[in-house]
Amino acid sequence: MNEFGGQPNRIEKNTKIKGDITSEADFRIDGKLEGNVKTSGKVVIGKDGYIKGKVECVNSDIEGKFNGELIVKDLLSLKASAVIEGTVSVTKLAVEPGATFNASCTMGKGAIAPSPGVAPKLEPTKTNEPAKIS
Repeated sequence: MNEFGGQPNRIEKNTKIKGDITSEADFRIDGKLEGNVKTSGKVVIGKDGYIKGKVECVNSDIEGKFNGELIVKDLLSLKASAVIEGTVSVTKLAVEPGATFNASCTMGKGAIAPSPGVAPKLEPTKTNEPAKIS
């Protein structure tokens, strides 16, 4: 795992956490997390890992289980043992045969909503009007 802004974090097998996590570093979850994860790095859910909640990250590799809302700004990679339920917004998606993907999915560069406070730039559309140059 690459480091983004700090040392990678790890929640080991047989560890259970309830709460929210915010970080700039990568995360590997081999235990159970009930809560939200927001990071500018990568989130990896190991084969025995489980997250129930909302995850926002740049990249994610999932071998374990996820239930909730998953927002991945770049690549989501689902391994054969992955089980995903909930809603997913992703730019790129890679799914190995055997993965379970029971989620509503929005995919592509426009799938990721802008950060709060940043309004999307909308261009008005008009028909049959000549272009005006200022």
